[in-house]
Amino acid sequence: MYCASLVQAAFPWHHVPMTRKLSLPDAPASADDGRMHAPSAARNIGFICDLVAHHAPETGHALELASGTGQHVTALAKRLPNLTWQPSDIDAQRRTSIDAHAAGLGNVLPAISLNATAPGWAAENDNKDLILLVNLLHLISGPEARTVVSEAAKALAPGGILILYGPFLRDGEVTSDGDATFHASLRAQDPEIGYKDDWDVIDWLNAAWLDLVQVIEMPANNLSFIARRPI
Repeated sequence: MYCASLVQAAFPWHHVPMTRKLSLPDAPASADDGRMHAPSAARNIGFICDLVAHHAPETGHALELASGTGQHVTALAKRLPNLTWQPSDIDAQRRTSIDAHAAGLGNVLPAISLNATAPGWAAENDNKDLILLVNLLHLISGPEARTVVSEAAKALAPGGILILYGPFLRDGEVTSDGDATFHASLRAQDPEIGYKDDWDVIDWLNAAWLDLVQVIEMPANNLSFIARRPI
């Protein structure tokens, strides 16, 4: 059973992998100092911070995959100062934006180049106490999404937490007209991408030997999956 809603919806332009050129709403604007600002990221920062703060360890090392503009990781670093945050993105312009947003924060490391859909990345990014992924899985293919989950599982320390957030199908169905339109627009641009089914994600987590802690129903028809690597 899904739990109480915590996180507001966001259009995910700031997380789209640059290996695909997709037409998406809410393109961020860039400031003179290199910082990029996505309105959707600003809208849901407080809710995502509440969600992560509830499930994150008190101390340790956190990795954000596909950090995008850097707005989320900066807010999370301020909210959870005892965690050391490692942001990542495959796009150099976004890494510049991340570092500009996080300037002056001692618990945010310089953004690294990391393609979360590529097999093998966990080997150089292991022993993480927390891994966060926001608004990416519907922008990549099913096999790529499964790779993200399996690599994240390998990158977690024993007892580490994985948090996945975004829009998903429920038992193969969309839950609103807006989701149906967005899902169809993604599939029209690339038939391999689009909303992933909630039960498929649970299967991927189980196949990666992660324990499912909670599936949380979010506002605007999003979900969050919380999983833990066994100790």
